[in-house]
Amino acid sequence: MMQNKPVITTETLTKWQYVVDQISEIAEVPATLIMHAHDQKNNVFVKSTGNENPYVEGQSFQLHDKLYCFGVLENDAELCVEDATCDPHWYDNPDMEYGMSFYVGLPLKWPDGSIFGTICMLDRFRNKRALSFRNGLRQFCRIVEDDLAMLEEIEHRKKAETRLQQELDAREAIINKRTRDLEDANTALRVLLMGVEISKNEVEERIVQQIRGLVLPHVGRLQQLVADDNRALSHLDIVEMNLKNITSDFTGKLAQAMEGLTPTEAEIVQLIVQGRSTKEIAKTLSRGTSTVDFHRNNIRQKLGLTHRGKNLRQHLTTLV
Repeated sequence: MMQNKPVITTETLTKWQYVVDQISEIAEVPATLIMHAHDQKNNVFVKSTGNENPYVEGQSFQLHDKLYCFGVLENDAELCVEDATCDPHWYDNPDMEYGMSFYVGLPLKWPDGSIFGTICMLDRFRNKRALSFRNGLRQFCRIVEDDLAMLEEIEHRKKAETRLQQELDAREAIINKRTRDLEDANTALRVLLMGVEISKNEVEERIVQQIRGLVLPHVGRLQQLVADDNRALSHLDIVEMNLKNITSDFTGKLAQAMEGLTPTEAEIVQLIVQGRSTKEIAKTLSRGTSTVDFHRNNIRQKLGLTHRGKNLRQHLTTLV
């Protein structure tokens, strides 16, 4: 086959066999051939069946100016030799060895115009029926060329599919690599976060130890020194409670709830958590009870406790 051209399939060869047999039957010629030109040779590619056909499939002829098919290819047009015995140019052509003095042939081309070969009818005498069938031969020529075009289109699509598949495989390989890279990055990040968590726990543990060992003992001592001062004791109790919260499994819910409160409201919340009444809170903060009630209502609204049946202190203690 010609370079970069598709292989002629078995199905196509079967069709072409039918074509040459039909031509031989209709034109009443002993030999109809589809020839393939390649490397300066013309090879019998498909031959009509029948005992009178002297040619053999695969038989090769050297291309030169005395070969019928060479005249077709050289002129890129139909060649009609009605009687080679009367033609000084063709009387000694190689087909005369088989007595084939009558010839009608046409070029066969690929869609790009390159030569595939020829399709031809041969006989041992001037065949009037074959001469009248020349237009029919042209139609069969178009059928063969349409098959060549279809084979080339199929080949192009296969190559396109192959390129597409290669591109998809390449992209999949890139995606797989990026996935592995992300997995590696996630693993490294988890290790890093684990290290950060360990460092955080170590820092928290040191803070807890320092508060328990260096701060809380002094808070207890201050509570003893101001035992007669209720206001001072209240503030010290708040300090002690907050420090203990830091050193306990404090979830942070209370601290989060207090983020939207004013400093006075936050102070009142901590006193409520200690179980102080409105009067006790007012006395501790040197405020009126109405002021404390005002702040309590604001606290309830900010914490979403619009239902009057919900106890503020019970709600706050669930956050501790």
